[in-house]
Amino acid sequence: MLEELKGGELAAGEIGARFAISAPSISRHLAILKAAELVTERRDGNRILYRLEPATLIGSLNAYLSAVCPTQVRQRRRIAARRS
Repeated sequence: MLEELKGGELAAGEIGARFAISAPSISRHLAILKAAELVTERRDGNRILYRLEPATLIGSLNAYLSAVCPTQVRQRRRIAARRS
C-alpha cells in the first residue's frame, strides 16, 4: 500500500482495486498505517483520501536500519558527512 501511495493521494476504493483482498482487510491495513502515522487521511465529499507521510516513513526506516545493520548506517553517515 505504501508503494501505491508514493504517487500521491488515493481513495480507499482505488487502493483496494489494486489488491486481491477484501474491502474490510484494506480498511484494517489502512487503519494500521494511519495509527503508525505512515499515512494521513482527508475527506473529499464521501470519499476518504489517503496520503503517504514521507517524514514518518523515513524515520521508521532509519530506526529499523540502525537496529538491523548499524555498521552500514554508520558508514553511510560518514560518507554523507564527507560529501557535505
